[in-house]
Amino acid sequence: MANYDFGFDEFQSLGCHHLEDGKSVLVAAPTGAGKTIVGEFATFLAEKNGNRCFYTTPIKALSNQKYQDLVKLYGDSEVGLLTGDSSINSEARIVVMTTEVLRNMIYAGSNAIDDLGYVVMDEVHYLADKFRGAVWEEILIHLPERIQIVSLSATVSNAEEFGDWLKTVRGETEVVLSEIRPVPLYQHILIGNRILDLFVDEGRVNPEILRIEKNSIKKVPGGSKSWKESKFSSIKPLTRPEVVEKLSERGFLPAIFFIFSRAGCDGAVASCIREGLSLTNSLEKEEIRRVIALKTHELPSEDFGVLGFHEWAQALERGIAAHHAGLLPMFKETIEELFQRGLLKIVFATETLALGINMPARSVVLEKLVKWNGESHVNVSPGEYTQLTGRAGRRGIDIEGNALILWNEQMDSSIAAGLASTRTYPLRSSFSPTYNMSANLISRFGHDRARKSLGFSFAQFQADKAVVGLARQIAKNEVAIKALLEGSQSDLGDMGEYMKARFAIKELEAQFSSRRITGGSRRKHHENIEEQISEHRRFLKNHPCHSCPNRESNARGFEKAARLEKESAGLKSRMEGRTNVIPRTFDRVSEVLKELNYLSGDQLTPKGAVLTKIYAESDLLLSELISSDLL
Repeated sequence: MANYDFGFDEFQSLGCHHLEDGKSVLVAAPTGAGKTIVGEFATFLAEKNGNRCFYTTPIKALSNQKYQDLVKLYGDSEVGLLTGDSSINSEARIVVMTTEVLRNMIYAGSNAIDDLGYVVMDEVHYLADKFRGAVWEEILIHLPERIQIVSLSATVSNAEEFGDWLKTVRGETEVVLSEIRPVPLYQHILIGNRILDLFVDEGRVNPEILRIEKNSIKKVPGGSKSWKESKFSSIKPLTRPEVVEKLSERGFLPAIFFIFSRAGCDGAVASCIREGLSLTNSLEKEEIRRVIALKTHELPSEDFGVLGFHEWAQALERGIAAHHAGLLPMFKETIEELFQRGLLKIVFATETLALGINMPARSVVLEKLVKWNGESHVNVSPGEYTQLTGRAGRRGIDIEGNALILWNEQMDSSIAAGLASTRTYPLRSSFSPTYNMSANLISRFGHDRARKSLGFSFAQFQADKAVVGLARQIAKNEVAIKALLEGSQSDLGDMGEYMKARFAIKELEAQFSSRRITGGSRRKHHENIEEQISEHRRFLKNHPCHSCPNRESNARGFEKAARLEKESAGLKSRMEGRTNVIPRTFDRVSEVLKELNYLSGDQLTPKGAVLTKIYAESDLLLSELISSDLL
């Protein structure tokens, strides 16, 4: 607690206590509520107990930031970093990594997992992502059950259901929920030069907003007037620099201004510079220059021109920056540090900044409620809105946070109100067997293992909770059977061969006792059974294992394994008879892939290898067009 400038909330303390008791924990709380403290407590327990902790995040930027945070707590020697770009001190007791790195370790059979005690899965609700979400489930399914998991999630409406699934596939797991933001969030609409509250008393949409919306397009006989001809033509949207000035006037800075394109973010910075906007004083400018020099001292001066270094640094000195995936890592790190210290006043950012990076602001601005998702323009979802606006309100600094939506004539206030009033949203698994996913799963694990993993998935759990429980019991039985058979062998001979004869005698004796002797044919059949039993007994008497001193204890192991095999057969029958939708869909997808020459047996063909790289809704169609040289 000494490392924090505030006391722990009840949910934070509860999560830490569950970890200390040896349980896994799911913590679902609003953005900015401080759920990462429970994850950091897992790193403390790893240090205390002498085992290891892996801290996973969905993106490299968040991994880099968490690495720096933990280095400050424990020092360089105790913390490592593994991403696609970096490998630092990978043998450390605490290692921060992107989620895919841990998944790859699991399937490579890495011995790094041998002394692993804790895994923190930050932003675990990312499993709903249709492109990468399956990775989170693969880890949760395949990590050894002895490892305690800390799952950190945004507030979702079905946290209990998700927790039930974790209990089914992971064992003892406690669910800790909090819906309280430590800093209250107020919702606004910026209409022209006015900042209006989105809601009035009792959650009703502000009638002034409804009036403006109703009259923004005035109906006339024969059609509608355009925006310029409207009764409210005097209400013109502010430019981006004007919005920043308005935020400054109202005391809403520092702010994050979300624009859903890199070019838009860079253009916004350029327009602010052209307008002569400056938001910092002389002391702040001096400190910004010092941080820039420190962070970029390894950058060759001959590269300044091509990288736009001088323009970038000039904007930072004025308290203005853009943040997106197209920036150099050292540029992004500089921006993040300056913003965290309050030296930057406005950051124009793409949505990647909302993914857990520690850059809280007093206010958040959304330029639009529509974004490009890689395939089409779609409305921002309630989950995305919550994630974006959750950056507003700095714990221990601000008494309130502000979310602002820029109004335009196409805006529907009911959509904005719906997004702003939705406190939680359901977590839906993305673990569905598309053609691309099936090809990738088969490539990584083979057909049978891929099918089995689908049976354990949260998607299957949501379709039929009972199937996941059956699949887990079958898997446990398989482990137990293997251990029993390995522990019941004899040095004198093949114990399996010996027990096969004993089981045959038992089955024949059961047949004998179940039949009544009536008539010659029945009597002859009994004589045949007696002869077979005698033959098996002679075989046993002459078998080398018959004289083994551990014969009966070994036999009991084989008998117990046989009972478990029988139980598993019954469980498999029950599984197939239920709504085993996900694996059955996978079977059908696999058949299509075989027919179209993506699979040869259980192996990917070169055509199948191409399919694994196509991440799109029409993955199979695109692959067929490529293979036919039509694309």
